[in-house]
Amino acid sequence: MATGSAIDAGTVANMRDLGGIPLSGAGPGRVVRPGVVLRSGPLDRYDAGADPDVAGLGIRTVVDLRTHEERAGAPDVLPEGARLFVADVLGDRPDLPAARLPILLDDPAGADRELGGGRAEELMTRAYERMVRSPRACSAFCALLETAADPAARPVLFHCTAGKDRTGWASTVLLTLLGADPAVVEREFLSVNPAVREAFRPELRRFEAAGGDPEIADAVVEVRPRYLEAALRTVTEGWGDVTGYVRHGLRLPDAAVRRLREGLVAPGSRA
Repeated sequence: MATGSAIDAGTVANMRDLGGIPLSGAGPGRVVRPGVVLRSGPLDRYDAGADPDVAGLGIRTVVDLRTHEERAGAPDVLPEGARLFVADVLGDRPDLPAARLPILLDDPAGADRELGGGRAEELMTRAYERMVRSPRACSAFCALLETAADPAARPVLFHCTAGKDRTGWASTVLLTLLGADPAVVEREFLSVNPAVREAFRPELRRFEAAGGDPEIADAVVEVRPRYLEAALRTVTEGWGDVTGYVRHGLRLPDAAVRRLREGLVAPGSRA
């Protein structure tokens, strides 16, 4: 049960190619086409000289899912020849934990006031539910999928601040739409945890050294099955399934869905 492939990138955290993920719903042996849709953390530290493998990917479009405040604090450094497309998922709710992860980890006392007493996981779960329902988020995810559907825009790299919540949900929607089964989708969603913890290791150490609650840190840095379950439950309650969510919630045109499937689904390698 394959997941995306981690890309060895010293200056871009949590970078993954979704290529090779099996798409049983698209037909026997079908997989996501390698090298056309990638996910990551932010590109503010990207260095082409230090990361020639990233430079060699030929990325044409970077889709930034972060808020204005996040982008201003850590603007992307684009690969040569790439254009930037902003699809702000949480612009109407910049107070949600996903948009404030570095701030929360830098303020243990504030994190405890906001998320302590066992509230961290519950608030993260509610944040996923709001992210699915929010008209602003729906518009942003629609824009991302329309970009990925455009052959001239690919290869596409999309990201947020950690590459796990907004980016994780976008990956879930895309993979489901292409035909990945639920177990494969969940595996990819959860697979980023080691890379995210590594990327935030200095902040986590400082947070705990200053008296921060490790459970708070774990709840905001990790993705958990409960978060994905909450998002999918919200989809089911509002639109029936992911296809209905994409069509009626995101309002992605059927023609764009066809282009996604035509461009991103490929035969798997024959071992």
